[in-house]
Amino acid sequence: MQILKNILADVTHIFYPHLCNGCGSDILGDDSLLCARCIINLPHTNFAEHAGNPIEKIFWGRIPLAAACSEFYFAKESLIQHLVHQLKYKSNQAIGVYLGELMGKSIKDSNRFNNIDGLIPLPLYPEKQKKRGYNQAEVICNGMSTVMQVPVLNDILNRQRFTETQTKKHRTERWENVADSFVVKNEHLVKGKKLLLVDDVVTTGATLEASGHTLLKIEGVQLCIATLTFASK
Repeated sequence: MQILKNILADVTHIFYPHLCNGCGSDILGDDSLLCARCIINLPHTNFAEHAGNPIEKIFWGRIPLAAACSEFYFAKESLIQHLVHQLKYKSNQAIGVYLGELMGKSIKDSNRFNNIDGLIPLPLYPEKQKKRGYNQAEVICNGMSTVMQVPVLNDILNRQRFTETQTKKHRTERWENVADSFVVKNEHLVKGKKLLLVDDVVTTGATLEASGHTLLKIEGVQLCIATLTFASK
């Protein structure tokens, strides 16, 4: 019987191979998304542990934050770019949840993000989310939530108008592009709460700044920011 099970497993692996989401290796556990080599090579920043880290410096003088961090360094043609691309454009939500779990653990272990009441995923414009089928920031939050035991609050922040891509804009243009793009609903649910605003990447921080200011208009709100990746200029 065991021989038959082994044969069936081998045949299944041939037609439905379980491969690493990073490098494509088949040397990994049945429940793993990344092989050991890719896990070791993930470019963690360790920013969550340190006050005054580069992410917090981005927002100095722009928006009052209790703490901020990014989990991974982002570079072109890198492992993390490949994984984020799978999350955003290849419908690989599982890898987004997994990376969110890693970020959630770093934040939980840091003791700099204590007493978070809710995770706020940076919203997509509704038409863009409809086309993609999901919001990648919400997927990341789902992974974080399982580790941090903090709820994901999807019904607080909305993006009310379409904004052009930020990729080729300088800082002033980025701010003008996203100013007044966000609105709050169900404000009463987060009055006096400590919120963690989450996105997949930060560069100049214009979008997070605009959405953060919208959240800080709510009475008694304290704000933290966390992104999965940090794309330094």
